[in-house]
Amino acid sequence: MLSVLLFISGAEIFIVILVALLLFGAKRMPEIAKGLGKGLNEFKKATADIKRELIDDNNEIVNDFKEVKENIKKTTEEVKKNIDSADIGKEVRSLKKNVAKFTTKK
Repeated sequence: MLSVLLFISGAEIFIVILVALLLFGAKRMPEIAKGLGKGLNEFKKATADIKRELIDDNNEIVNDFKEVKENIKKTTEEVKKNIDSADIGKEVRSLKKNVAKFTTKK
């Protein structure tokens, strides 16, 4: 699996490990591997935190849109009630009748 990820063969991996062993020595190799492991763990934690933050931000945006949608619905219902209570509908109907009378008389 490691060779698939790095696009190198098993022999090349062996040579890289051998060169690292010669450069750093047998005593330092476990320390280096331990440091790499800690670094990978920190990287995984950081990516998980970023994913969680993105999901939380997305949920906040969705909730904000839902709230705006509800406010618009409430406002339109209030406007409809105000129109009905002010008898504007009756006024409009009477104006339509008057217009119809004038257009039919000609």
